[in-house]
Amino acid sequence: MTSASPVPWTDFDAVLFDLDGVVTPTAEVHMRAWAEMFNGFLGSYDGSGDTAPYTDADYFAHVDGKPRYDGVRDFLASRGIELPEGEDDDPGTARTIKGLGNRKNDAFNEVLARDGVTAYPGSVRLLDHLRGLGLPLAVVSSSANAPVVLEAAGLADRFQSVVDGAVAKELGLRGKPAPDTFLHAAEVLGATAATSVVLEDAVSGVRAGRAGSFGLVVGVDRGAGPEALTAAGADVVVADLAETLA
Repeated sequence: MTSASPVPWTDFDAVLFDLDGVVTPTAEVHMRAWAEMFNGFLGSYDGSGDTAPYTDADYFAHVDGKPRYDGVRDFLASRGIELPEGEDDDPGTARTIKGLGNRKNDAFNEVLARDGVTAYPGSVRLLDHLRGLGLPLAVVSSSANAPVVLEAAGLADRFQSVVDGAVAKELGLRGKPAPDTFLHAAEVLGATAATSVVLEDAVSGVRAGRAGSFGLVVGVDRGAGPEALTAAGADVVVADLAETLA
């Protein structure tokens, strides 16, 4: 299938959407929140490791699509910086993995509450089309903020299931790039991996779709690059979900 080919949606039994960067442009909010948090930390950190400024390249290589604490852990490891794990309720001022993750989450929620969010028009077109076909839909997001984002975008009623970071933690599901959350969502919708479509903008999410042997993995290029998404296992790469429609 080429990037110009529409997806044969009626060949599938369920569609699994990542949220940030696929349905809503909240990936941009996440990117800003990550940059603010990491650069604030790096600017004041006086231990061993590389404290050069955090960049968008760091986001795509180490953070994008992963559960929040995994993103912190993987980025710091890339810089040779070691911090204690900490606790889930660590304040954002704590110099721990979870403290930094919580600081980032606070920044994200502040921006979301202030600015709100509007879904990508092409994504809404696809949601309208799939609703007309009667296909069951799920959101599969590493973020624990997914329900709040869906409410803010006015799309909470479009999805039969939301498998977010909180659900993954409760059920003990591994985060992306492991396929666990996608596999769980397909099961909840009464489908199998082979009969489900995964829609992802993150390399880690595309890898999760490929690792789960899903029937079709669509990469949505919001900055990761078509080459990176294809290398991670995307069957087709589009710049906008409207391209998947005939």
